[in-house]
Amino acid sequence: IASAIAFDVLPLKLHPFSQSTPTGLDCVGWKQHVAFPVIADGALDKMALADDVGSEEDLYEDFRSSTHRYGHPGGGGEQLAINELISDGSVVYAEALWDHVTMDDQELGFKAGDVIEVMDATNKEWWWGRILDSEGWFPASFVRLRVNQDEPMEDYPLKVEGGKNDDFSSGTRRFGMGQTTKDQMRTNVINEIISTERDYIKHLKDICEGYIKQCRKRADMFTEEQLKTIFGNIEDIYRCQKKFVKALEKKFNKDHPHLSEVGSCFLEYQTEFQIYSEYCNNHPNACMELSRLTKVNKYVYFFEACRLLQKMIDISLDGFLLTPVQKICKYPLQLAELLKYTNPQHRDFKDVEAALNAMKNVAQLINERKRRLENIDKIAQWQSSIEDWEGEDVLVRSSELIYSGELTKISHPQAKGQQRMFFLFDHQLVCCKKDLLRRDILYYKSRINMDDMEILDVEDGKDKDFNTSVKNAFKLHCRDTEEVHLFCAKKPEQKQRWLKAFESERRQVQLDQETGFSITEVQKKQAMLNASKQQHTGKPKAITRPYCDFLMRQKHPTLPTALPQQQVFVLAEPKRKPSNFWQNISRLTPFRK
Repeated sequence: IASAIAFDVLPLKLHPFSQSTPTGLDCVGWKQHVAFPVIADGALDKMALADDVGSEEDLYEDFRSSTHRYGHPGGGGEQLAINELISDGSVVYAEALWDHVTMDDQELGFKAGDVIEVMDATNKEWWWGRILDSEGWFPASFVRLRVNQDEPMEDYPLKVEGGKNDDFSSGTRRFGMGQTTKDQMRTNVINEIISTERDYIKHLKDICEGYIKQCRKRADMFTEEQLKTIFGNIEDIYRCQKKFVKALEKKFNKDHPHLSEVGSCFLEYQTEFQIYSEYCNNHPNACMELSRLTKVNKYVYFFEACRLLQKMIDISLDGFLLTPVQKICKYPLQLAELLKYTNPQHRDFKDVEAALNAMKNVAQLINERKRRLENIDKIAQWQSSIEDWEGEDVLVRSSELIYSGELTKISHPQAKGQQRMFFLFDHQLVCCKKDLLRRDILYYKSRINMDDMEILDVEDGKDKDFNTSVKNAFKLHCRDTEEVHLFCAKKPEQKQRWLKAFESERRQVQLDQETGFSITEVQKKQAMLNASKQQHTGKPKAITRPYCDFLMRQKHPTLPTALPQQQVFVLAEPKRKPSNFWQNISRLTPFRK
């Protein structure tokens, strides 16, 4: 018969995807593999397959009944080992990959990088843990086990019977390891970095060859645009990571791993790692497209067959595609741990220190780009609320609202000033007029191309060009046409805010050019389409509320049932002052009709 990939209805009784997502405990490092024959491209000899492994149904039933099931880490084996350690009295530590924000008193909140004592790991989705005096449930997918379980926890005293702190030596005795030197701990971290990179390469190869390659053979099921949405630029990531792991292995000292000098590898590839930004930003779209396709059994069977033929572990495709997101967030944690066990006299110390800062910057860049992409939906919603809109969409040239507020505009000498609302985006300034009766309704009036403008500060008094007295004024002067626009603010501090906003706009444009930030046509069209659909439903227009509002409505009397938020990129995100831009917009536009 034809290859199992070239079917419309798979003859096996394949089960639908598990809705679980891989954990931060390095799902790519799991060593178990499916006992399924390798099938080359082309025809499949059904009789040969039946002779070797029995009928197709028997093969699937054997596979399904085996202990190779997805759970926390290792499909159950390592999870069982964790619980055995805990039941034996050992202390097991996990390190947070992402922030876990919760308003539920039964859940344990933490920040990325926090160390958590795992007290119960019987449930594969939610573990029970403790940080200092706080205990609660937390999503297991948000953490990874520490490499050095026996290290001293100076900043994390453990409470034991009698109220005394558990010391380092007693912790090592429970593990039966004895005193571990700093060099040995550095060896542990180096070994983890190398081994997880090798496993990660295998994981990426499986996705590219097990899924993408087979999907491209089925033009009747997938368009190129769909494949781009589902898999993003993961093939580019695969090529980049292959080169990176080769560079790591050259620096790896097999005889004395603690002497390895790997910091320079991260510095060399810090620019290449920025390709993760595109992948992370696209990942929510991939999840939505997969969710849509897997409502059709044909696609469920197809993806499951791809996984079986590639001998991949029992995780759904959306789980596999989450791994690159986890990986780029994990690098700063690994480097921070490596720096902790690297002596200042070590030849690798300065490079590791610089690499840690570099990878934090990469994570920060990814965070910023993700925030910018989230903003385009808000901008599209805002534009859809403006009456009498003319010309191209804001998103054609802009992706960021810099500032907004009221100004008096004077366009011609002797002309009367007009009170208008202005919205400063990157590349353009949009002018709107308030409705005379309903002040929350705005009408589009005009826009100014900021790329052609220079900002001129105007002193209080009579302006010669416009032959009028002004106060708190500034001008926008077009270099090409010599056109001049005069604006007046109500207060001096408002004028200064506008002047600073214009400087920020130019900096933003320059930064986008330097970093190559851009929004694809598909993303722009999708944002406008979503805004249009929302408008036509007749429902109130509202900007999406933060995830914490959702958590506040959840109550988990025992084990939490809500799925934890997976798209969290806050590893190196800088603290920002609260912004009132969108509050101003929501107050001035009919979001609450």
